[in-house]
Amino acid sequence: MTPARRPNDNTKTFAFTPRDFARVRELIYRQAGIALSESKQEMVYSRLARRLRAKGLNSFESYLDALESDRSGEEWEAFINALTTNLTSFFREGHHFPLLAEHARQAKAPLSIWCAASSTGEEPYSIAMTLCETFDTLSPPVSVVATDIDTRVLEIASNGVYAADRLDKMPRERVKRFFLKGKGGQEGLVRVRPELRRLIEFRPLNLLGTNWPLKGPFDVIFCRNVMIYFDKPTQSQILSRFAPLMKPDGLLFAGHSENFAYASESFTLRGKTVYELAARHRVRAVRAGA
Repeated sequence: MTPARRPNDNTKTFAFTPRDFARVRELIYRQAGIALSESKQEMVYSRLARRLRAKGLNSFESYLDALESDRSGEEWEAFINALTTNLTSFFREGHHFPLLAEHARQAKAPLSIWCAASSTGEEPYSIAMTLCETFDTLSPPVSVVATDIDTRVLEIASNGVYAADRLDKMPRERVKRFFLKGKGGQEGLVRVRPELRRLIEFRPLNLLGTNWPLKGPFDVIFCRNVMIYFDKPTQSQILSRFAPLMKPDGLLFAGHSENFAYASESFTLRGKTVYELAARHRVRAVRAGA
């Protein structure tokens, strides 16, 4: 006799074999450099099952076959968007922002900053707010380019609209200076002021892409909490590409759980998860700017 199924049984709509999971891991690594651990199998199923439903497919095998034959790139974009994690907040890892302000005061204007994993925009907007406060103006001599592989979150970031409770931990004066409160049908929402949005250019960018459509040199690169998804060889490759894009005294900000000590050929530790160019790269940067 087959036992009755309980309402809370975790029954899957689609079969998801170890081979399917291995294919997903290989494809996301090849396309985006993301190294999925074995523990991510349930997460992968949950997120990609939505793509199967959207495409009207009945198996992971048929979905992955269609993905590999996709010439337009549309489903590749949806595939990557589904598997990237976007956890962020305003002024996350707050110890970095006073260091950014100090560096901005000492650097030669105009400043150029790259936020390499912008997610839904909280990080680049926090950078822009810090610089506005540093120079005491809504039009500081800075430009910020903010990139992400996930086009869906870039759209959110570009719009700059957030639930008001995302600002609960922010000082009232800062909220008043940089955000507009929604009214009527927009009550409970806030929008970043247009002056702040104009400081930032949002662009899609794959850190594993052959060409980065960016022009350095940058005074600062923020690349926080994204390298943890890459293996060490991929991290080293990305760091080696950062180095030529930085000014001699440029700073690289990393996430709290990221350690680039092994990449001493490109960067050396300056402070808590803050790095500067290694000596030989600094000499090259000085010569390039001469």
